[in-house]
Amino acid sequence: MMPQENSSSPLRILIADDHPLFRQGLRFAIETRPGFRVICEEGNGSSALRSIRELQPDLCILDISMPGLDGLEVVRQMRAQRLQCEVVLLTMYKEEDLFDIAMDLEVKGYVLKESAVSDIFDAIRSVMSGHRYISPTLGDFLVRRRNDAELLRARKPGLDRLTPAERRILRLIAEDKTSKEIAAELGLSPRTVENHRTNICDKLDVHGVHGLVKFAFENKSRLK
Repeated sequence: MMPQENSSSPLRILIADDHPLFRQGLRFAIETRPGFRVICEEGNGSSALRSIRELQPDLCILDISMPGLDGLEVVRQMRAQRLQCEVVLLTMYKEEDLFDIAMDLEVKGYVLKESAVSDIFDAIRSVMSGHRYISPTLGDFLVRRRNDAELLRARKPGLDRLTPAERRILRLIAEDKTSKEIAAELGLSPRTVENHRTNICDKLDVHGVHGLVKFAFENKSRLK
């Protein structure tokens, strides 16, 4: 939920970026608005992950390119550790591959650093309201991603028949995780995961373990 002006509980924000001047400028911009408080600044991904775990901010703003762990790897580990914190990623790069990876990780905010100061408030409001915010100049990436997903659903109508658990398992297969690793992450038994994999194969008309893995890898950016 977004904080209200004059609220006694401001939104608690962590910023991680390896450029101190940019980080400080972003902090200054954020803290000029009521209802926002930057509780921590970090200069690398490893310390950012540690502070997210210890301080439990409401929102973290992460640069994709950082020493140690990059922003995407921080998000991967947050997901694996089930850390409940919304994410806005910052990037200097207009690269569709990085964008797709971020979307695969279910990141809601994706902002170009060149427009970060002007975009960051819209991004924070959208993300904390449960919506997605992408810098406007990257809108074509999102449109292509949605179009590709629709084409895949038309080709594989069985995707609409997958349960939420089966969709989650399919996305984890696309991340090259074994049944044992998936079971540990989701709190299931390996046998249950194998049963889900069999059901996924039946619904998608995909044959065998290798066929399912191949399908998941080839369509990773289209799976939602």
